Amino acid sequence: MKNKLIISVLSIIFASSVFTACQKGDLLSNPNVAAETSTVPASLILNHITATLQRGEDPIIADVWKYNQYFVSNYSYYFGSNFYNWSNTGHTYDIVKYANKMEEQAFKQYNNKTNAYYALSKFFKAHSFVWLSERVGDIPMYQAGNVAVLEPVYDSQKEVFKNSLNLLDTANTILGALISTANANTKLDAAGDIYGMTYLQWQKVINTYKLRVLISLSKRADDNADLNVKAQFAAIISNPTKYPIMTANSDNMVYTYNSAYNQYPVNRAGYSPYGYAANMNKTVLDLLTTNKDPRTFAFAVPAPAQLTAGKAVSDFTAYVGADVNIAQATLSNNSTAGMYSFINWNRYFSNAAGANCEPYIFLGYPEMCFNIAEAANRGWIPGTVAADWYLKGINASLGVYKLTQGQSFVIGNLDGTKPNMGTATIDITGFLAQPGVVYAGDNATGLTQILNQKYIAFFSNSGFQAFYNQRRTGVPAFSQGGAGIGTPNNKIPVRWLYPQDEITFNNANYKTALTSQYSGTDDVNSLMWLVK
Repeated sequence: MKNKLIISVLSIIFASSVFTACQKGDLLSNPNVAAETSTVPASLILNHITATLQRGEDPIIADVWKYNQYFVSNYSYYFGSNFYNWSNTGHTYDIVKYANKMEEQAFKQYNNKTNAYYALSKFFKAHSFVWLSERVGDIPMYQAGNVAVLEPVYDSQKEVFKNSLNLLDTANTILGALISTANANTKLDAAGDIYGMTYLQWQKVINTYKLRVLISLSKRADDNADLNVKAQFAAIISNPTKYPIMTANSDNMVYTYNSAYNQYPVNRAGYSPYGYAANMNKTVLDLLTTNKDPRTFAFAVPAPAQLTAGKAVSDFTAYVGADVNIAQATLSNNSTAGMYSFINWNRYFSNAAGANCEPYIFLGYPEMCFNIAEAANRGWIPGTVAADWYLKGINASLGVYKLTQGQSFVIGNLDGTKPNMGTATIDITGFLAQPGVVYAGDNATGLTQILNQKYIAFFSNSGFQAFYNQRRTGVPAFSQGGAGIGTPNNKIPVRWLYPQDEITFNNANYKTALTSQYSGTDDVNSLMWLVK
């Protein structure tokens, strides 16, 4: 985080001085590197930011999927342990650095601070600050990026969120003033934006993301009046002209993989031949099978022992999840005995381009629907029917996995050697009629239903959002307390340690921040302001 590390994207690289008869000791600058005073197209910087943003969110199967309790590794050689042995987090100050540079270059090119790149820079900075603060708590924000301040002071987590919300509002205002009927559906930057979104879609992303940030503040909505959490949320919902939000899956901020350069993570990491080492986690699979959720068939394959016992591939009771509490050696033995279901090899392991599965959703419509449903359930937006948004969210999630009523869904085995072991008929109508799915009303049971469905919709997407939502609400109940968790108390951590750069280069401010938040100890078990 130390600002002396925040070097310019246009940094001057000098050639070594070579004392020859021809050069006579002259110091030559590299002609292939732009000078600090040069103008670099904002599009190039946008491309770097969006690519870096995606790398920070990539669903690395050996980490994020396990911590979100979607799958369990039964063999450490291929997928590592299941231990929640977190330590120092990375950070996102490189994105802040490039966002500042994009503002600078956009001003040079357009001679104003009201262009689209200026708007996107505000979104990227807000996302970066929130991303890091959600992991550790207080962070440097106001002084971050100021090259004159080598040891930036920390801002409280409340200030980080408050200022990030302001950045998002500014971004929405700038883009809103630029959008017209002529350009609304035109790609904002076909060359620099890897997500390929239009002007209007970017504005929807900004406001949809703001809804995510606001709902993440639910525990602070009643004791921090100056944040105006409920009022800000309601303002977005009540004024779609000023604050357009996503209206369908077509507005999702998605990253599409390809076989040449950006392979699907389990293929890129070399995991694809070893799907038999990845069992489905009991936490998510129990939620699915209890309600006869057709997404069961998209996510998992039946436990081999259940098929041997005579059950059909379409029988929900044939799908059995592994408990992360169990020691890995036991998990391995049980898995070898066929006791557990495996991740759907046909969908997630069979194609390097991810052609058989959903693209990675960075921010999506299903989550937005559940965020609105949660806010309505909590009474933040009177007149908004939580049940409607709850149902929209479920149907949108089913759509992400391309499941339709009456569809014949092919089910394979654990490693792709038998890609068609039978079929299951997708019954969405029956699923929605299940007692556990029919919305129970604007009460605690209804809220739990919303949160459970949001958790399922995060499967294989949205980074650590499933974990953050569970940390905030306790829903679903994550399995912990057993030897498989791997922490000293067998409990799941609630935060990461600060980045090592911060400890090394900004130590005095780092220690002050620890004292004000965590009694002086950088402890993964200490609750931050956001979720106390």
